[in-house]
Amino acid sequence: MSLRVTAAAAVLLALAAAVPVHADTHDPAPDPHRDRGLFLTVSGGDESWIRGVRLRCSPRPAGPHPHAEGACAALDTARGNLDRLRGDQHPCTKRFDPVTARAVGEWRGLRLDWRKTYPNACVLDTETGPLFRF
Repeated sequence: MSLRVTAAAAVLLALAAAVPVHADTHDPAPDPHRDRGLFLTVSGGDESWIRGVRLRCSPRPAGPHPHAEGACAALDTARGNLDRLRGDQHPCTKRFDPVTARAVGEWRGLRLDWRKTYPNACVLDTETGPLFRF
């Protein structure tokens, strides 16, 4: 009987070693080649407030950004150069209430660390389009 138990234990150990172990089958291991995305923030000129959101564009638009598809399309058109965003031109007041926009992270494998201050939120919107609409 002892030999049977030992043989069965050996078979079970061999099977266990052959089966890959995953901590969570719903959350695959991170892929080092996958785009980690951008963390986008907008803050008040006096830094009294800040809001932010993560945006991923690869392999497809994703993340909690409310306009992920439009934001990724804008980045694609600008080829990741935020100074070349086309934005959505519309009239703005001349009220001075500065806001600072920042993008840090990766876009399609390209490392980005970009920051710019605008005279007000309307000017930010006209120059950056959907990217900072959150």
